[in-house]
Amino acid sequence: MNLISGRNDTRPIAMPGMVAADAGSRTTTAFARSVSRKASRAITAGKCVRPCLNSITGMLERIGCGWLVLGESKRVLEWNAAAETILKACADSLDSPGDLSAALRSLIAGVPAHFAAGSLSWIVIRNAGDRPVIMTEEGVVTPDGSVIVALLDRQPRTGPNPETLRKMFGLTGAETQLALRLASGDAPLEIAERNRLSRTTIRTQLASLFAKTETRRQAELVALLGRISVLP
Repeated sequence: MNLISGRNDTRPIAMPGMVAADAGSRTTTAFARSVSRKASRAITAGKCVRPCLNSITGMLERIGCGWLVLGESKRVLEWNAAAETILKACADSLDSPGDLSAALRSLIAGVPAHFAAGSLSWIVIRNAGDRPVIMTEEGVVTPDGSVIVALLDRQPRTGPNPETLRKMFGLTGAETQLALRLASGDAPLEIAERNRLSRTTIRTQLASLFAKTETRRQAELVALLGRISVLP
């Protein structure tokens, strides 16, 4: 009962911090949606950390690069066998992540390096004894703020996956093997001699490779195979 007007009034009394029922329902709904979106983004980002990291390191693995994952303190947390092989030239032993961290510091000693959180940095080792070249891709590559360091020492890269080549271009077994040998740097005549094939056979297979991959020259074909090598 409203004591002033004498009429019944069943509307809720607005207390401090509350809003009217209609407006409140809209406000509550909007607030809930906002919280839901923020929570969803947080969960999605959390789930993305390991898949994103694995996809990058997996790509580096396939193209024959060494890789290191550094934490916030810039110490090595994870690495692959190729990185260990490269860093052996900078350390007597690599028995622990601490040894790898020390070897990395030795490798880049005297070279300006800034491994920003969430970045991918490339360390290109030109020749033994030369100072490496460091290139960093800025931006958030890893949502958790870790740093990926790729080590490239100019060694021949791993070739493309044979099964991927067959599926993409419909290659025969012989054409696939020829493509893999070309990707590794062998010349057609060397391949013919090694496999005891005639020049005519190799030329026929090479012509078929050109047709199926829509390339015209050997250099163009090898460049294409190099790009495909990053695929699983």
